[in-house]
Amino acid sequence: MNDWPEGWSGDNRAGRYGRGSASAQPESARVMRQVRRGAAPPPGSGPSAPPYGGGVPQQPSYADGQGHGGQDGYDSGYNTGQVYGSPGGRGPASGAPGAGRPAPNWRRRIKWTSITLVTALVVTTVGTYFWADSKLNREVDLSKVIERPEAGEGTNYLIVGSDSREGMTDEQKKDLHTGSAEGKRTDSMMILHTGDNGSTLISLPRDSDVEIPSFVGSESGKTYKGTGRHTKLNAAYAEDGPELLVRTIEYNTGLRLDHYVEIGFAGFANIVDSVGGVEMDIPQDIKDTKSGADFKKGKQTLNGEEALAFVRTRYALPGSDLDRTKNQQKFLSALASQVATPSTVLNPFKLYPTMGAGLDSLIVDKDMGLFDLAGMFWAMKSVSGGDGTSMNMPISGNVGGNVKWDTGKVKTLVEQLKNDEKVTVSAN
Repeated sequence: MNDWPEGWSGDNRAGRYGRGSASAQPESARVMRQVRRGAAPPPGSGPSAPPYGGGVPQQPSYADGQGHGGQDGYDSGYNTGQVYGSPGGRGPASGAPGAGRPAPNWRRRIKWTSITLVTALVVTTVGTYFWADSKLNREVDLSKVIERPEAGEGTNYLIVGSDSREGMTDEQKKDLHTGSAEGKRTDSMMILHTGDNGSTLISLPRDSDVEIPSFVGSESGKTYKGTGRHTKLNAAYAEDGPELLVRTIEYNTGLRLDHYVEIGFAGFANIVDSVGGVEMDIPQDIKDTKSGADFKKGKQTLNGEEALAFVRTRYALPGSDLDRTKNQQKFLSALASQVATPSTVLNPFKLYPTMGAGLDSLIVDKDMGLFDLAGMFWAMKSVSGGDGTSMNMPISGNVGGNVKWDTGKVKTLVEQLKNDEKVTVSAN
């Protein structure tokens, strides 16, 4: 019985290797090389060739990795196990430590770490800037000041300490010895000039004799004609606020004021406390029941309450208000130096409370920016460091109970400030 399909016989099966022929003859295109591991057996030993018929040639050994008996230089890689390019045939994930993942690219890591840190720094800086800028109380409009002198070289700040008790509790008023007077008056006034020839800090006695010029009311917009009336300088502030004070100082000196900065009692004390106090070298024992000052001579760190008492004291000083202005200059310069130290600037737990306390309590002009404010602090620091000059407005005596300025010296001083020259004028 023939089990093959019809038309198929042993004859037509002959020569059909791979299709069930009895005498399998391999097709040349289907010859498979044998991969043999280990050394090739010597001729005549080992098992004979598979019984595929006498027509199957013996396959070459690949034991030497050369292929075709090592004659044609071919290396398949199977014999040595280097199929995946790793010794011993273990593949890419085995072998030496760290195999299976690429070595870290440190240059790339450093690059992205740097980018991340710089980005975080920029975002923090920008955020801090807008936060701080939003806290500035820009309430003073210097555009309302009329008949202003021409601007000179450098920048001139008017720094005012007011006796405002706004926002203070009865307990705070008692602790700070401020009293409970309504409204606010100027307790101190200083002109700070900054320029290429150092900084100059000039105190204006609040009892200075000045003429009130024509001015436009800051609230009413009404024009008030000057009558030649003379009064104390701090009366100008009490009459119509910062704008009339600026107008009066500019009229009596001929010096244009570029910026206005004001701070009240509570704000001053808060700033001092936020920086952990300010060290002062007090030259003499001071006891003043009106300001609350009670100090022994020598170096000591003043907290906010003590600092306020120190800068307000005048009755216990030989030169009264003139000595008080000197103490105010000395303390403000020391405070600026304390604020600008690395221990404050580089410590966010100290910097932000200090900025918050200071910016919340400052009243500035509408054109004042953070960089202007920073420039003011750095200039005051330079004064305390000996790179600037601090002085009182030159005076020549008294008139009607008011302090009279030395007209000649004031004129020379103003010219030097306008031209940003080194100040040579002395207060005495």
